[in-house]
Amino acid sequence: MRIFLTGGSGFAGGAILRRLVGDGHTVHALARSATAADAITSAGGLPVSGDLSDLVEPGGRPAWQQILGEVDAVVHSAAFMAFWGSDQVFVDRNLLPARALYQAAVDARVKRFVLVSAASVSTGANHDPTVDEDSGTGKANIAYSRVKLRTEQELLALPHGNTSLVVIRPPFLWGQGMTHTLQGFIDSVEAGRFSWIDGGRHMVDFCHVDNLAHSITLALDHGDHGLVCYVTDGSPRPAREFFTPLLATRGVDVSAAGSVPRAVAAPLATLMQAAAKARRSATAPPLTPWIISFMGRDRVYDITRARVRLGYRPVITVEEGLRQMAQSAQRKEAA
Repeated sequence: MRIFLTGGSGFAGGAILRRLVGDGHTVHALARSATAADAITSAGGLPVSGDLSDLVEPGGRPAWQQILGEVDAVVHSAAFMAFWGSDQVFVDRNLLPARALYQAAVDARVKRFVLVSAASVSTGANHDPTVDEDSGTGKANIAYSRVKLRTEQELLALPHGNTSLVVIRPPFLWGQGMTHTLQGFIDSVEAGRFSWIDGGRHMVDFCHVDNLAHSITLALDHGDHGLVCYVTDGSPRPAREFFTPLLATRGVDVSAAGSVPRAVAAPLATLMQAAAKARRSATAPPLTPWIISFMGRDRVYDITRARVRLGYRPVITVEEGLRQMAQSAQRKEAA
């Protein structure tokens, strides 16, 4: 299969690229820079010089758009991710490019469009300990997630012609090569701000990047237009039991970290966020309602639909993923 991929030089997109190439597909991956092109080439992909923003410009028909007429499928994994910022920032950087790419793919009669969304579309107003695709999403408590949901909804509402759209919703992505999200935890520990909420007993759910990549390969061939699936490692566990060994792969010890009751942390997070917004802070405060939702509330994603409709089964366990990360860190130290 010939595939056009966005985000191929990033953490999630890179894993998707390596899996697709490993499965024998020809992957054309959008590259915004020479560095991105080198990363794509190293992974076996064919770099396509350009930027998604090219499509959003008035009358924008970039030269690279012609590749859409030559591929069987588009996998859109590129996204600007941050835990702070206005909805408009994410509309401009995520929604508008995604919508333009989808419309271009439909116009080019691409057979399949796989959108990587986020399980956090339901993190916020929805307090259910377990959710599935039929659960109400409520209103997410960060702009990134609100706009992710809006992107899903707008794409699904557009005429799709011969193009089938499948949406994949992974929660917290982790694995070898992760940087941004894990670094946030590390910075918090090093600054002396890290504490568990309720002793880290609340259930969290997550998705190894290789399991996400596996779900993408399945979505290329399975599922009707409009299918939306949560995808996880199928192994939720208390926050302390997941993040303690995860951070240990980076030499960070949180086994003796303190704890704050949710009853104290939640109102404090609300006040800190309100104060930060009032002064138009460019960065998030140390504690936010999103952190409370993630670490201070039970949340498991039911992946029955992915198992039934995609034939999905996790291909890597939590233990194997942690072992790989630990070995990678050891090799870097020895080098």
